[in-house]
Amino acid sequence: MSYTTADPGPPALRLASTGTLTYGLSVGEVLGVSTLNGARLIAGRAGLERIVQRLNVMEVPDILSWVKPNELLLTTGYPLRNTPQSLDNLVADLDERGLAALAIKLGRYLESLPAEMIAQADRRGFPLILLPNDVGFDDILNQVLTDILNRQAAVLARTEEVHRALVQIVLCGGGLQEVVDEVATLLDVAVVVLDGEQRVLAGAGPDEHVQAMRAFDAGRHTACGRGGCGITGAHGTSDHLVVPVVAGGFDHGRIIAFSPGGTLRGTDLGILERAATVAALVVTKQQAVAAVESKYRADFLRDILAGRAGEDDRVVAHCDGFGWDLDRPMMVVVAELDGRPRGGAPGAEPEGRAARDARRRAAGASMGTAGGTAGGAAAGAAVGAGTEPDGGARGVRGAEERSAQERLAAAWTMAVRRHDKGAAVASFAHEVVAVIGADGDDPAELSTGPVQAMVKEASSVFAEHLPVRRTFSTGISRTVTSPAELPEAYEQAVKAVRVGRQLHGAGARAHFDQLGVYRLLSLVSDPEELHAFVRETLGDLAADDEPELVDLRRTLQVLLETNLNVAETARRLHFHYNTLRYRIGKLERMLGAFTEDAHLRLNLTLALHVLRMRGI
Repeated sequence: MSYTTADPGPPALRLASTGTLTYGLSVGEVLGVSTLNGARLIAGRAGLERIVQRLNVMEVPDILSWVKPNELLLTTGYPLRNTPQSLDNLVADLDERGLAALAIKLGRYLESLPAEMIAQADRRGFPLILLPNDVGFDDILNQVLTDILNRQAAVLARTEEVHRALVQIVLCGGGLQEVVDEVATLLDVAVVVLDGEQRVLAGAGPDEHVQAMRAFDAGRHTACGRGGCGITGAHGTSDHLVVPVVAGGFDHGRIIAFSPGGTLRGTDLGILERAATVAALVVTKQQAVAAVESKYRADFLRDILAGRAGEDDRVVAHCDGFGWDLDRPMMVVVAELDGRPRGGAPGAEPEGRAARDARRRAAGASMGTAGGTAGGAAAGAAVGAGTEPDGGARGVRGAEERSAQERLAAAWTMAVRRHDKGAAVASFAHEVVAVIGADGDDPAELSTGPVQAMVKEASSVFAEHLPVRRTFSTGISRTVTSPAELPEAYEQAVKAVRVGRQLHGAGARAHFDQLGVYRLLSLVSDPEELHAFVRETLGDLAADDEPELVDLRRTLQVLLETNLNVAETARRLHFHYNTLRYRIGKLERMLGAFTEDAHLRLNLTLALHVLRMRGI
C-alpha cells in the first residue's frame, strides 16, 4: 500500500465529556506530520476524518480499561505477543470505546496482523497505521501533541481577539445591532439575535436568512442539528450554529449564524459563544435600564392615581416627558390576574362559593383551637396555603406568579401601545393599569371599541407559551377630563374588575357603569354600614359558620331570584314542594313575612348582594 497523508485543513471541533469545546487533528492530519513520513495506512481509510485529541501507549494486555475516546493508541504489540488470537477482536473493542486509530510497530514482537483484523478495520472505518521502526514513540507524542496545542492556541487567540473587539463595541456605546454586524462581518454569514419568543432583537443579513434562522430556533427542542442534540451550550449543523444567550441563570434567547452554502466551521462556534456572552451583557444592561425607567414611570403613575402628583399642569408637563398624553378625555383600565393557575379543560371554573364557605369554616375551626392569636394566625396561614405542602412549593408558586404578572404587563403594554401611543401603562404589584384616551363615555360602545380591541390583543399575547392556562379580568372606569379626576376613575376601575369577576367569573370585562346595583353599593364609603345592614336584615343568616344557615340563605336567594315562584325554586334546588314550603315558613319566622312585604324583599335582596360583594 502507498503512504497516506492529508492536506492540512481547519481543525475539527468536538465536545468533550465535560461539555467544553476541544480542538484536535484528524487522523489524516496526524499522518502528515514529519515524524510519520514513513507511516503507512494499512486499513480503515474511511476513518481518516476521525479526531485525535490525545495519545496513549499500550503497555498492558488489558488496555481497554485505560483507553479514552478520541485517542491515538500506539503499541509495539508486546502486551499481545503471547495472545495473538486477541487481535481479532481488538479493533472492535477499541472502536466501540471511541478511539481514533491504532498505530502499531511490527517485526519485533508481532510479525504481521491477522487478515480478519484488517478486514474488520476496513468494515468499521477504523484506521490501522503501520509505524516505521526507526521512529520513537516519544517523537510521535511530542510532535502530535504540540500540533494539537498550537492549533488550539491559535483558535483561542483569534477568539479572544474577537471578544476584545466586541467588548470594545459595547464600551463605546454600541448595542446588539453593532455586535451582530461585527460578528456577521467576521464570519461572513448572516447573524441574528432572537429572544425567547422568536422576536428578532437584532439581525444582519438578507430577510429570508433571518426568517430561516427563526425557524431553526423555533424547532431547537424537537430537531437538533448534527452534534447538537443533548449538548449543553450550543448545537449546530454545517449551515447554521446556535448558541444560547444566558446571563444570571436566565435564558434571554439565542444568537444564530447561518450560511446557506454550509461555510460555517466548528471553530466559528467559539466566536459565536463570545458574541453570546457580550450579547448577554448588552441585554442585561438594557433590562436594568428598562427596569429603572419602568419603576420610575410606575411610581409617578401611582402618585397620580393616589392624588399625590400635584397640580394638573405639572402632571401633564411631567407626563409629556414619558410620552403620555393626559391632557384629553381619559378612562382608566385595570387588568388583574384571576386566582390560581389552573390546567385541565379550557372551560374549568374557579373555586365555587360552597368550596370557599367550607374553607372559611375550616379556617374558623382551626383558629378556634389554635390557642391564641399567634396560633390562629398560623392556622389561617396553613389554610390559606391550600395544598402547597412546604415553603419550596410556595416559592415555586411565587416565581410562577411573578412570571405571569410580568407577561401580563408585557402583553398589555404591547396592546395599548399599538392602539394608543399616548396612553400611560404601568405594572403594579397585582395589577396592570392603563390610562387611555376616551372618545366617548357610552359603555355600550365598549364591545366594539378600542378597549375591546386592546383586551383581545392582550389576551392573545398573554396566552402564548404559557405552561398552564391563565386568565385575567378587566375593569374600566368612567371617562374623566383631567388628571385630578384620575384617582376616582382608578377606584372605579378596581371596583369594576373585582365586582365583574364576582358576577361573571374569571376573564370578566366590566365597565363601572354596567355594574347596576353593585355600583351603588360600592359607592358607600363606610363598609361597616354595609356590614351592619346585612346583620340587621339577615340576622343569623349572615354568618358562614353554620352549614344549615348557609343552606337556608341559599334557599332565600333562589326564592328571590325566581320572584317567589315556589315550583321553579324547588326544581332548581332539587327539593320536594312540601320541603320547600317548610323552609319558607322557617325563613319567615327568622326574617319576617317577606312573601307579603315587598320592602322587606328589597332589603333582603340588597343584603344578599352585599354578601356577594364580600372581599371586594
